[in-house]
Amino acid sequence: MDGGRPGVAATLRALNGALGRPAALWVKESGARNLRHRDFLAPRAALSAAFPGGQVPPEAVSAVPSLRGPAVLPLRVCRQTPAGLAVQVHRPEAFQRLLGALPGPPAPAAGPRTGCVVLHCPALRSSPAALRPRHLRSVLLADHLAQLLRAQGVDVRLVPALSEERSWDVLRQLRVCWPSGSGGSALADAISALKAALGRCPCATACEQGPGTAEGVISKVHLKSFVEQQGLLGYDPNLDVLLGEPHMYSSSGVAVGVEWVQTDLIVHVVNCEEEFQQQQLDVLWRILDPGKHLVCGPVKVTNPSSAIGADHKLCMMAPTFSTDEAWTEVIDTLTVAAIRFEMLSTAHRSQVGHISTKGTKSGAFVMYNCARLATLFSTFQRAVEQGIYPPLPPVSELNFSCLREEGEWLLLFNYLLPFPEVLQQAAQLPPPSKGIRITASTETVCKFLIQLSMDFSSYYNRVHILGEPFPHLFDQMFARLQLLGAVRDVFHSALATLHLPPLSQI
Repeated sequence: MDGGRPGVAATLRALNGALGRPAALWVKESGARNLRHRDFLAPRAALSAAFPGGQVPPEAVSAVPSLRGPAVLPLRVCRQTPAGLAVQVHRPEAFQRLLGALPGPPAPAAGPRTGCVVLHCPALRSSPAALRPRHLRSVLLADHLAQLLRAQGVDVRLVPALSEERSWDVLRQLRVCWPSGSGGSALADAISALKAALGRCPCATACEQGPGTAEGVISKVHLKSFVEQQGLLGYDPNLDVLLGEPHMYSSSGVAVGVEWVQTDLIVHVVNCEEEFQQQQLDVLWRILDPGKHLVCGPVKVTNPSSAIGADHKLCMMAPTFSTDEAWTEVIDTLTVAAIRFEMLSTAHRSQVGHISTKGTKSGAFVMYNCARLATLFSTFQRAVEQGIYPPLPPVSELNFSCLREEGEWLLLFNYLLPFPEVLQQAAQLPPPSKGIRITASTETVCKFLIQLSMDFSSYYNRVHILGEPFPHLFDQMFARLQLLGAVRDVFHSALATLHLPPLSQI
């Protein structure tokens, strides 16, 4: 048996290589109905385009089950079907290789890493009192993206640093981890650094204070001419001259940008209303720092003109009907989960609706199923302590051929197997074909958790895990506990990217 953790991408590469064609012919199945018959399929249409008459050479078909590799799933059979070429995985061996050790947090993907990514959230430039619900989505998106990038080994810096840290209660309530900055001489340092940088810039003209000069303006920066000279695409044609005022630069983090020598990428996470101002600052940053700049947005919001403060909105959502500290923590976590899932489970260029705590697609449902797993294992542990069950044996002694229920393979094949690749894909910042806007897949983790919760709930409602304490039933119970322990770890790792702690009760 080959060692190593199998992966979807490696298995698909091996399958494509076995057919000797450069095109990607194979797809992974995910629906329960199709998984009853096959795990991978090379569709008939794809085969017809790659082979004369769609007929794959028999020797290529017979070679597929013998494919091996440290990251390739063990394959059992490959056969021609009306739908195309179908492959089934050797499932007991796949369970053994994936559950051979309870997974911890996924290891960062191999390959070159970005020196540093700066995530800039303009919504945090203003004072805490000015923070509105429309700003929360871009803040939460930047916070989540930072966690995803860090999980892949990327050095991430968040700007601007927050002043008056004690006033940002709403961010603490939402479990947003954002750095704070020092006051005092920060503004003077920013002005000094900015003046020095602009003094070397051919696109900027210094402004001496005098009659006809607006108070506080230290420079005029000719953005439009710079955009035209550089051949930059995707900018508003109304960009022209930017009047440089100290508070604008220091609060947005531009002045300290000259210190980011190792910065490879700056991403501005901006909502619709602030896009024009952010384009101004984006061009200014390009002038001062020739690194790579992209805009993640616009982030769309509902009712952008609402004057209700974000902290007041959060207080209205969080009921206070318990004085018990443990239940207060549960209620707070469910409130944060509801907000985060509603704002992050929709692609950032699509508008979100009202925040709901009901249904199977809510954050509350995800947290509920996480708590069900915690209850299952605490119940098992108590039963072990009472002598009802023996302890869970070493994984090498488990019999994974007992896992024959449809939902068990669904959990392994659709969630445990692809989870590391899901996190890698969610952290990708693909360069745009033109212009400066990128689309980050920040909805991926929330959608993954929602779908996992639905499939786990369906399985858990149907299958009794902790059965009667008869020795002949222990093999199946232990194999199922090992599987669900790995599912629990996936929940915990995914929720960590949302700064949500797992619940032990609900």
